Order: sequence, then C-alpha cells, then structure tokens
Amino acid sequence: MALKLDDKLVVGISSRALFDLEEEDKIYKSKGLKAFIEYERLHENDILKPGTAFPLIKALHKLNSSGKYLVEIIIMSKNSADTSLRIFNSIKHYGLDISRAALVSGGPIAPYLNAFKTDLFLSADEKDVQEAIDANIAAGIICSHSNLPIDPDQDIEQIRIAFDGDAVIFSDESEKIFQSEGLDAFSEHEYINAQNPLSEGPFAKLLKTISLIQQEFPEDTVPIRTALVTARNAPAHERVIRTLRAWNVRIDEAFFLGGIEKSEILKAFGANIYFDDQTVHTESASRLVPAARVPYRSI
Repeated sequence: MALKLDDKLVVGISSRALFDLEEEDKIYKSKGLKAFIEYERLHENDILKPGTAFPLIKALHKLNSSGKYLVEIIIMSKNSADTSLRIFNSIKHYGLDISRAALVSGGPIAPYLNAFKTDLFLSADEKDVQEAIDANIAAGIICSHSNLPIDPDQDIEQIRIAFDGDAVIFSDESEKIFQSEGLDAFSEHEYINAQNPLSEGPFAKLLKTISLIQQEFPEDTVPIRTALVTARNAPAHERVIRTLRAWNVRIDEAFFLGGIEKSEILKAFGANIYFDDQTVHTESASRLVPAARVPYRSI
C-alpha cells in the first residue's frame, strides 16, 4: 500500500537552504555546470556545513519521536542524482531522517510540489520560491547572514515560528490600500471591515496545519509555538483577531507593533524561522534569527 502524505506536515527544502553551499553556487555561476559537477564529485565525501534552515529541519524531525508520524522532510533540489551524493552523505552524517528527494537536474521544482503534497517549501533560489507561491504553496527565500551562527548540535525543545500578517498569513488586499492611499485610509478601511474576515494569504493553510499538529499534544507539552509579528496596531488589530477566530486557528503570541522594529521582538520570542514579505524586515531579522522572504503577489 502506497504511503500517503495528505495528513502530514510536508516540508520541501532545497540543498542550499539545508546546507552551506554558497561556495559551490559561486563555482556554478562563475565557471559553469561542468566545473560544478567535477567539484561535487571530487568533494562528495566532504561533509557540508549546516545552512540557515538546518536547525529548524532537525527540530521538525523530533516531532516524529513522540511515536506520531507528523512530519515528512523532502529534499527538493536542482542537483542531479549524480551530484547528490554529497548531500545524502551529509544528511547521514548529521543523523537527519530524510530519505526522499526530488532531484530535477536544473529543471523547475514547482510542478512537483503539489504532487508531494508540500505544505512548505524553503529555498535560496528566488525563482523557485516565486513559482511555488504562484502554485499556491507556502514558500520562503532563506536569508543567510554571516553574523548568525548555525550550531548543528543545537537541541531545540520547542519550535518557534513567527509570521508577518499581510501578504503572508493574510492576502495583500489591505496592504495595497496602505501602499496606494496611506496609513489613514488603511486604518479606516480596517476599522470599517473589522467584522469581515481577511482573505487567506500564502501561509494560511500552513498555519492551519500547524494548529492541527498542536492539537495532537497536551497544552503544556505542545512542541510548536507560533507568533504573529505585524506592523499593524489599533484599530487595525481587531480584523486580524476576528479573522483568526473565524478560521479557528491558534496563534500563541501576537505583537501589534505599529512600525516598531521587528528584529528585537523576534529575538526575544526566540524565532527558529520568521516569514515576512518585505526585504527590509527579513534583512534586519536575519542578523538575529533565521528568516525567509515571501515573494507574494496576488493575481
């Protein structure tokens, strides 16, 4: 009987998000595919250093240690099978429970995301992430920062995931009003529509899936904690709260910052990953916590 992934949290991750492959990426871009293939073959027994998303993926695997098969991690890479041995050798070295992969030899990854029932796709490639978002998959461009140390032995007891609101959890319908008409028009619009739930954004389904996982555990032992970290403030907060209530979605912590810098709040929360659609926020956040940019564009 075939394994079904419909009831799992399926995370697709590129090799460059899981491991530090920046040097290899430079070789590919500067010297071409042939030089990249030769380099990978020559170094296939050299263990790769952890990348920005490594601690998160390691922690997600622990959700299965409770005896419940809740999470499936799948390598989704533009590598070929021939150049993937170093990746799988590194996976084995670090004891990660990853056995499935989509290796597309430079082709597009997006067509396979729905086939694998993917809930979240993390990559360092903006084009791949944009195509995933366009295919209605929650996806983020991993932001690497040299000041953020990655410890492969870090033991995360509780996974902490933080989200921006507009254009991430919610659609960008209200954000467009802010951008085109200003703060006063935005605030008035949200006040008038406080009773009307916001439309779903690219990460709404993921948040709902995480909420279902949280319900699998007693309240005092829930292994995932979520936070909403948004530039909204009163009176625009009410519509957000009523929307989450209408979705029956759990958010453990909410920060309505009204323009206050987000990065220190994210550090205090202890975010293992933060998703935001604006580069200005992900760049500052990535100096303190792992962050990913969501290139959302409504159609």
